[in-house]
Amino acid sequence: MADTSGNADTTGSTATGDTGKGPAGPRKSSWKYIGPGIVVAATGVGAGDLVATLIAGSNFGYTLLWAAVIGCLVKISLAEAAGRWHLSTGRTLFDGWASLGRWTSWFFVVYVVIWGFVYGAAAMSSSGLPLQALFPDVMDLEWWAVLTGLVGVVFVWFNKYAVFEKVMTVLVGVMFVVTVYLAIRVTPNLGDAFAGLLPVLPDEKDSILNTLGLIGGVGGTITLAAYGYWVNAKGWTNTGWMKVMRLDNRVAYITTGIFVISMLFVGAELLHASNVAIASGDKGLIQLGDILEDEYGTATAKFFLIGFFATSFTSLIGVWHGVSLMFADFVERYRKDRAGRATGEGKTPAGKATSGEGPTPGDGSTSGEGSTSGEEVASGARERSWPFRAYLLWLTFPPIVLLFQGEPFRLIILYGVLGAAFLPFLALTLVWLLNSSRTPAEWRNGLLSNSMLTIAGLIFVVLCVKQIWDQPWSEFF
Repeated sequence: MADTSGNADTTGSTATGDTGKGPAGPRKSSWKYIGPGIVVAATGVGAGDLVATLIAGSNFGYTLLWAAVIGCLVKISLAEAAGRWHLSTGRTLFDGWASLGRWTSWFFVVYVVIWGFVYGAAAMSSSGLPLQALFPDVMDLEWWAVLTGLVGVVFVWFNKYAVFEKVMTVLVGVMFVVTVYLAIRVTPNLGDAFAGLLPVLPDEKDSILNTLGLIGGVGGTITLAAYGYWVNAKGWTNTGWMKVMRLDNRVAYITTGIFVISMLFVGAELLHASNVAIASGDKGLIQLGDILEDEYGTATAKFFLIGFFATSFTSLIGVWHGVSLMFADFVERYRKDRAGRATGEGKTPAGKATSGEGPTPGDGSTSGEGSTSGEEVASGARERSWPFRAYLLWLTFPPIVLLFQGEPFRLIILYGVLGAAFLPFLALTLVWLLNSSRTPAEWRNGLLSNSMLTIAGLIFVVLCVKQIWDQPWSEFF
C-alpha cells in the first residue's frame, strides 16, 4: 500500500526529526524486524471478528469481500498514524491525547475501567469455550475461563515484551495455518470471490449498515491505539524506525485480511450454499466446529478448535499486555502532571504548558515535567510498574464474578456505548494531533492519510450512533 502519511519516506538512521536518545533505526526496512504488527494482528482479530465475517459470508456469499478488504486498509491507516505519532514526537499517544484537554483523560479512564471489567469476562469465556469443546468431560466452561485468565495474568506478569511477542508469533502461526487450511478445504469459487471485490451492496434491508459494520469490525478496537506502545516496547523510539514500522504495520493487516477473507470463504461456501445459520458471538464458532465435523470428520473439527483457541487466547494476552501498558502510561502521565503542578515546573522546553501544544514543530523535543516518552516504554519500566500490574489484576479477578453470576444489564449497555465511541475518538484525535504543531512538520498527515483517517472517523461515528440508538435505554432507567 502507498505511504499513508503522504510525506517522504525515511531512508535510514539520519532521518530528520529523530526524537529518541538511543541508536537510530536501520537504513533499510527488513522482515527480520517484524514484531509489533504480528502482535496487533493477533490481538485485534478475536473470535467475535471471525464470527461476524462468517455470518457475512453466510448471509451474502462473496458480495461483501470488498468491504473486508477496505476494513483492513482503514485499520492500516489508523495503526500507521498511531505508530507515526510515537516515533515522530518521541511522546506516547496518551501524552498526545492529554495535550488536547482533560476531557480525553476522563474518557479514557472511564472507558478502560468499565470496558476492562466486561471485556475480561468476555475474553476468558471466549478462550475457555474451545477448551471445553476439546475436553468436554474435564470441567465446566466457567472454570476453563478462569484457568485461561489465570494463565494469561501469570504469563504477562512475569514476561517482558520480547517473550510476549515470540509467543504471539507462534499462536499467529497456528491461526494462519488453520484459517487458510479451512479456506482451501471448502474449495472456494474463485470466480465469485474475485467478483466480490467489486463494491456492490447486498439487496437487503440495512445493507449499508451491515457493510459499514463489516468494514469497522475487521480487527481491533483499543488494540489499534496500543500499536504505538508495542512499537516503543520493541525498542523503536525515533524516526529512523519509520520505514520498518510501516512495513510491520502492513504485514499486520495483510495477515488480518488473510484471516478474515479465509473465514468469509468458509461462510460463503459451507454456510451460504447450504442455508445454514449460526449464532452470533463465540458460540457460533462452536456450531461451526460441529458442522465441520459432520462435513469433514473429527480431525478437521479438532484442528479448527485449536485455531479457535489460538484466536481467542492471543486476544486475551494481547489486551492484558497492551491495554495495561496504556493504563500504566495514563497513571504515569497523571503522576508527573500533578508533580509538575505542585512544583510549578510543568512546562515544555519551549515554555508551553504540558496541556498545550507540545513540542515546537521539528525541534524533536518532548514536553517537560508532565510528558511521558516512548523511551520510558522501551526501557521496560512500564511492564514492571504497579499500575501495569494493577490493571492486569483488574482485567482478571473482578470479571470472574461475571462468569458465575451473569453480566449486569446496565454495565453491558455502558460497555457497548463506550466501545462504540472509542474508534471515532481514536480516528478523530489522530487527525487532530497529526495536523497540528504537536507533530514535527515533516511527519504530519498528507492528503492520503487525512482522507483515510477521516473516512474511518465517519464510518465509526455512524456505527457509534447506531450502537447507541439500538441500546434498550427504556429498560436502563
